Amino acid sequence: MAVRSDADPARWRRRFIVWLDGIEKGWGVPLLLACFVAVWTTYLAIAYWGSGLHPDVLETWTLGRWLEWGYPKHPPLMGWIARGWTSLFPLTDWSLQLMAMVNAAVALWVIDRIAARFVAGEKRVVIQLLLMLLPVYQFHAQRFNANSVLLAIWPIATYCFLRSFEERSLRWAAATGVSTALAMLGKYYSVFLIASLALAALLHPARRRYFLSPVPWVSAAAGLATLSPHLHWLATTGAEPFNHALAHARASFLIAITEVYFFLTGLAAALASSAVAWLFIAGYRLKRLPEQFRNMDSGLWLLVLVSCGTIALPVVTSLAIGTDLPSLWALQGLFLFVLPVVCCTDYAISRFHTVNLAVLAGSIALIATVVAAPVHALYRNANGYEEGRNLYRPAALELTRRWRAMTGTPLQAVSGDDALAFATAFYSPDHPYYVRPFAYQHSWKIPRKTILERGWAALCFADQLECVAWLRDTAQHVEDSVQPSFEVQAELLGRPGVKRTIIALLVPPQAEPVPAPSNSSENFSAIRRSAK
Repeated sequence: MAVRSDADPARWRRRFIVWLDGIEKGWGVPLLLACFVAVWTTYLAIAYWGSGLHPDVLETWTLGRWLEWGYPKHPPLMGWIARGWTSLFPLTDWSLQLMAMVNAAVALWVIDRIAARFVAGEKRVVIQLLLMLLPVYQFHAQRFNANSVLLAIWPIATYCFLRSFEERSLRWAAATGVSTALAMLGKYYSVFLIASLALAALLHPARRRYFLSPVPWVSAAAGLATLSPHLHWLATTGAEPFNHALAHARASFLIAITEVYFFLTGLAAALASSAVAWLFIAGYRLKRLPEQFRNMDSGLWLLVLVSCGTIALPVVTSLAIGTDLPSLWALQGLFLFVLPVVCCTDYAISRFHTVNLAVLAGSIALIATVVAAPVHALYRNANGYEEGRNLYRPAALELTRRWRAMTGTPLQAVSGDDALAFATAFYSPDHPYYVRPFAYQHSWKIPRKTILERGWAALCFADQLECVAWLRDTAQHVEDSVQPSFEVQAELLGRPGVKRTIIALLVPPQAEPVPAPSNSSENFSAIRRSAK
C-alpha cells in the first residue's frame, strides 16, 4: 500500500507531498511549527475561556515583576522570560498562553536542528510529529513554570554540547557552558543534564580527543562565569532555593523505591503514543533495531549516552538520599529517546507513513480545539477547579472596586491565599504587588507595620480555614480595617457558573497615600523589604 501510494498518491496527499518537499528547502518545518503554535494556542484560549491562568503561570509572572539573580523558591530564568515577554505583549491570558506554546515550538525547532545533523527530509519531520503526539509540548508546556521552561533550554544545551564535542570548537564550547548554566538557572534539576553530558563524554570512544582539547575547560569556565552572579546571590541571601529543593529530600528508602517506580512508568506512559505510532511505521523492521544501534553514528551514540544519564542519575540519587521524583521533572528530556531511534534507521521512511502521521497529529490537534476545548470550558464553568481559577478575575475586580470605593486610591499591595493574590495582581486594573514574602509562604505572619501603613488588602476563599483565621487575627492588630465577604460567580458566554465566597481584609493607608509603584525593580524591592 505504501509503495503504491508513493508511486501514485491520492489527490489529497499531494499537498502534503509539496510540504514534505519543503523540509530540505527550509520552509517545511517552520510552517509546521507555526501551525502547531496557532492551533494549540487557540485550543488553550477556548478551553480556558472564562477561567484564569494556572497559579504556576501567575506565580511565574509575579516573580518576573522584578529582575534579580534569584528568587526564594526557584532560580530566576522563568521569571526573566515572563518579564521579557510581558514587556512586549499585553497582560492577557492569550498572551501568556502564546508564550508557553512559543517556548514549546522553540524546543521543537532546536530538536530539528539536532536531527538535521543526522537525517534529512521525511525522517526530520517524523521526529517532529512523533514529539507532537506527546502530551509534553501542549499540556505540560501550557503550565509555564520551572519545569516547562526547560523544554527549550535542554535541547539548546544538548545541541551546543554535540557541536562542541564533534567539532571541538571554542565558540560552541562557550555556548555549551552558557546554555547549561541557563538550564541551571531554570531549575536545579538540570544538574542531571550537566552530569549526563559529562558522563557521556567520559564513556564515548572519542573521549581522549575531547578531554585533551581546551573545549571542556572553556565550557566549564563559561558556565561558571554565567552562574557566578546567581552563586553570589545564593551566598548572600541564605540560599533559600536550596532549602526549597531540599524539602523534597530525606524520604525513606521504601518511599524512594515507590517514587522511582512511578518516575519510570510515568515516562514510559508519556512516550506510549509516539511508541505505538513508530511501531506502525517501522513494522517488522523493528527487529533490526539492535543492529542499527551497533552501527550508530558517533554523534547519535553520544545522545544515547546522554539520554541514559538523564534517567539513571535521578534514579540513583533518589534511591541514595530519598528524594521525591515526579516524572514531570524529566519530561523535557524525552526527545533524547525519540531522536536516536528514528535517526539510526538504515531504511527510508515511506511518504505514505509520513503523511498518515501528519494527518494523525493534525487531527488530534483540530479535534481537541474544535470539540474537546469547548466541552472543557463548559464543564469547568459549571463545576469549577479545585484552585478556583475560573473565579480569579471576578474576585480581583470586585476587590479592586471595593478598595477604590473605600480609599479613592489604586490598590498597591495584596496577599492572602497565594493563588488569589497572584491572580489579583494580574487581573486587577491596578496590578498591585504581591507582598507576602515567599520565604514565609508556609507560615502565616502578621504583615509588617510599614506594609499596613501603605495600604494593603488580602483575600481568601471562605473554605480556606487557615487563611481566613489569619485574616481575622490580622484584623485584630489593625485599626480602621474592613473585613467584607462577597460572592463571586464564574460566567461563560452569559451562562452562569460555579459560585464561591471570598473573605477579604482591607487596610486603608494609615498616612499620606504614596503613589502606586511602577513596574521598576527598585520600587518593588522597597515594598518587599518592608514586607519582611
